[in-house]
Amino acid sequence: MNAAHDFHNECDQIAALLRDLSDTDFHRTTAFKGWTIGEIVEHLHLFNIAADEALKGEAAFQAFCAKILPVMPKGHQALQRDWFDETRPAQTFADWMAFYPGMVGRFADADPETRVKWFGPDMSVRSCIIARQMEHWAHAQAIYDVLGVERANSDRLKNVAHIGVTTYSWSFKVNGLEPPRPKPYVRLIAPSGAIWEWNAPQDDNRIDGPAEDFCQAVTQCRNIGDMDIALTLTGDTAKTWMRIAQCFAGPPETPPAVGTRRMEG
Repeated sequence: MNAAHDFHNECDQIAALLRDLSDTDFHRTTAFKGWTIGEIVEHLHLFNIAADEALKGEAAFQAFCAKILPVMPKGHQALQRDWFDETRPAQTFADWMAFYPGMVGRFADADPETRVKWFGPDMSVRSCIIARQMEHWAHAQAIYDVLGVERANSDRLKNVAHIGVTTYSWSFKVNGLEPPRPKPYVRLIAPSGAIWEWNAPQDDNRIDGPAEDFCQAVTQCRNIGDMDIALTLTGDTAKTWMRIAQCFAGPPETPPAVGTRRMEG
């Protein structure tokens, strides 16, 4: 299953970024809600474990949920403190690195259409591993930013863009709004220069520009109003969507304010 290998490559790129960090570096605060680099790694590792348990079947996933759901109302940071030793984030990073290759193998061997349980609606095995890639890509942006490292994307980014496009209706519904029709035409330029397209072509209702910028907007890594977001939004529907876009589950989240999520250095 190509999606599993895309996830593997995403993790490998993050691992290369973090491999030489010191213990002190893992305690550096990022622009993502004040989380440290270590807390981001904890979050990614914990929900990799969750996805792996979901792959085992409903009973395994429900047993995992029984451990974390009582703590989850206190917030993700409290949940992660309850699960990991927060004084040793470098060890959690090592555990994450040791875990994801085996997880990739298990997902690659599974039927991609099998349904698995999750915290929101059930989804396919393929969608589950793509969602893990999306979350890793999105959260890693805050680490690239705080380290002052320019990110090099590849065309596996199409998985993230696809989630962004297919959660169009969700972005409105989670904010209590009826999704306007028709959906905007989305025409993105891939890192390779290829053209990716979704929905029916329309001249007055569309989004054009770099795939990376679209992905940063739908994952709320950047505000659509930031100067370095080079998307062209045509029509009120496209503009409204990009202001509230949210391609991840959970309650409605407010995108970061303009200029607050930027690369340091």
